[in-house]
Amino acid sequence: MKGHLTHFDASGQAHMVDVGNKPSTARMAVASGIISLSQVSFEKVVQGDSKKGDVLGIARIAGIMAAKQTGQLIPLCHPIGLTRVAVEFELDDAKRQIRCTATTQTVGQTGVEMEAMTAVSVALLTIYDMLKAVDRAMVIGSVQLEEKRGGKSGEWRRNSP
Repeated sequence: MKGHLTHFDASGQAHMVDVGNKPSTARMAVASGIISLSQVSFEKVVQGDSKKGDVLGIARIAGIMAAKQTGQLIPLCHPIGLTRVAVEFELDDAKRQIRCTATTQTVGQTGVEMEAMTAVSVALLTIYDMLKAVDRAMVIGSVQLEEKRGGKSGEWRRNSP
């Protein structure tokens, strides 16, 4: 039933959704988010001269690791055997922003949207952590699901008709 909150039982108590009778299907999700930086911190990323190392390389690994830990971080989220996690970055010089996009995949009984959004969130937080010595005013935002495929609800895309 659309609009029904699945993580609450009939008496309003929180519970982990039973997915045991659902068929295993190929599932995929894409999420994105943005971090806005000062000119100095943006240049450190572009030039690769952060004192802590390769900012985007480390953020990519952090995002991948976070996706694999989502079931331990989000209380009612199922632990999932991920078959793929990809974390990508796009730099926007004009806006001094870095857009992070994470793609997660599995073959299973529940979706991977939370894993994709967790990957993006932690990757962006890692960028903040690595650059905070020069820029505490960075802003992380617009973390959102872009698309998902698989399962009973099928395909969904942001801004689709």
